Amino acid sequence: MGCFMSVSSLHLKVLIIVPAYNEAEQIKAVIEDIRVHAPYADIAVVNDGSADDTLQQALLTGATVLNLPYNLGIGGAVQTGYLHAMNEDYDIAVQIDGDGQHDPADLRQLLSDLVDNGADMAIGSRFLDKAGYQSTWMRKIGISFLSNLVSGLTGHRATDTTSGFRVCGRRAISLFAHWYPTDYPEVESLILLNNHGLRFIETPVTMRSRAFGKSSITAIKSMYYMVKVTLAILLSHSWKPGQEQSL
Repeated sequence: MGCFMSVSSLHLKVLIIVPAYNEAEQIKAVIEDIRVHAPYADIAVVNDGSADDTLQQALLTGATVLNLPYNLGIGGAVQTGYLHAMNEDYDIAVQIDGDGQHDPADLRQLLSDLVDNGADMAIGSRFLDKAGYQSTWMRKIGISFLSNLVSGLTGHRATDTTSGFRVCGRRAISLFAHWYPTDYPEVESLILLNNHGLRFIETPVTMRSRAFGKSSITAIKSMYYMVKVTLAILLSHSWKPGQEQSL
């Protein structure tokens, strides 16, 4: 059964969260693309204190816009989306980046896999079928290291731990609404899921190259990222539900 039929037949309420920081050039195209491939879903753009016209451009799309007056970073922006999803009683929350790299056409399979497998999160992995943009060699080495670390700690196969293309069910929505990692949260959130007995799976997707702008992750930032996230993963893995969690 295709995921569109699954979502419709099960009467699932779906929210697509689009965190956006200085994405004025492409946010309208991203929203239009989502509507073509996911007409059944509501859309919430989280404007993370952008210094450009992201807020104005997002408002023109007619999507719900959650405007943060200051830049909180990707963790704070995404958690804002999950808080909205929980408060509005959504069954499924989807993360799609505002830079246009995620193809909403892949959402159909992600939703289908989440529902059919009874998982708490489905992650879009560019490395399973090796289709589309595969990232730079330096970042691929880092992603491979982190993926192997997460796989070993959780017992679940992970190949694209930094992917921001994710679909979450109710249990994951509730967890992330109450606590979500900051700075570089994609990897740490998988450990958080596992610590609370929740399960993630991966689905092959095709990643696009950025249409505008460039990544803020430099070589020096990549090294800092590797050290910081590795330590955070090991620390997070030692926590148990009920313990205070703060980084």
